[in-house]
Amino acid sequence: MMINQKAQHVLDSLNKPSKPELKKALLNLHMKLEDVEPILKSAEGKPYYRKLLYQNEDVELLVMNWSELECAPHDHGNSHGWIQVLTGSSLNSVYEVKENGLPSELFEEIHQKGKFFYAPIKGVHKMKAAGGKDLVTLHLYSPPISGMMVYDLKKCAACVVSDDCGAWWPEEQHKKIKEIQLSQNVMTPE
Repeated sequence: MMINQKAQHVLDSLNKPSKPELKKALLNLHMKLEDVEPILKSAEGKPYYRKLLYQNEDVELLVMNWSELECAPHDHGNSHGWIQVLTGSSLNSVYEVKENGLPSELFEEIHQKGKFFYAPIKGVHKMKAAGGKDLVTLHLYSPPISGMMVYDLKKCAACVVSDDCGAWWPEEQHKKIKEIQLSQNVMTPE
């Protein structure tokens, strides 16, 4: 069965799926690296190449082929979802954001081939290939990602990006929906 037929068969029955329903659907897809290898392309100077495999009004399924670069800290707008490591290892850094401030890193975790990890609504994280290569991930989000916020920690800024932009600061002006200047998180003595 072709990827989009397989996805349609499993995903069309979902209606505003919960966290467990999304994971069950991703498991039921039984996607393997061999299923997506023919459509993977080089990231061409970006952290990853992303390919939309399937989308309806409730969910979107994407595959990402990672370069040696890490993506920027970002959220997924009002979407939540699961990420499956098809091959390689992912270094995932999770952040905390307080009141229009700069994200601060809470912890890092490595996810090996075959692992699933959850991306909550408004959760901020960044990813890269642990070891610098051979990372391919499958992503199932609900609803389809819109209003993704990307952070530039050096500029103390955030940017809401267009739906076709990845998790990096866009070079093209039309992909910047809104730029926001952030305040640095400053600890005050008690």
